[in-house]
Amino acid sequence: MSESVLVVDDDASIRRMLERTLAAEGYRVELAADGGAALAAIERSVPDLLILDLGLPGLGGTEVCRRVRARGLATPILMLTARDALADRVDGLDAGADDYVVKPFETDELHARIRALLRRGREPAGVLALDDLVLDVSTRKVRRGAREIALSERETALLELLLRRPRHVLTRESALAQVWGSSYAATPNSVDQYISHLRRKLGEPTLIETVRGVGFVLRR
Repeated sequence: MSESVLVVDDDASIRRMLERTLAAEGYRVELAADGGAALAAIERSVPDLLILDLGLPGLGGTEVCRRVRARGLATPILMLTARDALADRVDGLDAGADDYVVKPFETDELHARIRALLRRGREPAGVLALDDLVLDVSTRKVRRGAREIALSERETALLELLLRRPRHVLTRESALAQVWGSSYAATPNSVDQYISHLRRKLGEPTLIETVRGVGFVLRR
């Protein structure tokens, strides 16, 4: 059976466009124009993926996201936002969103992010690995081969982000939003410092490469 996607956006033209392009990719698509309708749709049937506009009237996208997570649902959530400010993206990620796309967006990029989120949802949640580097997500234990590596909470969170998308760049901005959140006065330099700690503890400085001016990538 094809995977189901619930699209929630108050802009009818965006809803129609997403319905058309997602259906062409083989997804089963349901539409909702506001947060209340989205929650009602989820009560009827939990989708495989939720595409959620941040700027919904009334019950906003961030609150919808919080309520979905409060129900204990692990459905991947892709946030759409016309707001390109870091604070807005942080709010969405803190509320439980898995990824975000800024409007206007390229359809190809959106589809790629959807595929990545759906793949992640199908993967065993317990273990992330790249060659001999293994992170047990449930216990937060890290090892390389037979050697267990002691990492701090934030070092582990950064490693998890890198392992979830190896060979993809993790931007400093995204790392700040997902690891530090809005409650801390962290800076891009904080990310660099923790990456430096990670490299040293993993024992292979070239494992995490710096992409100058952008962020970091885990590579073999």
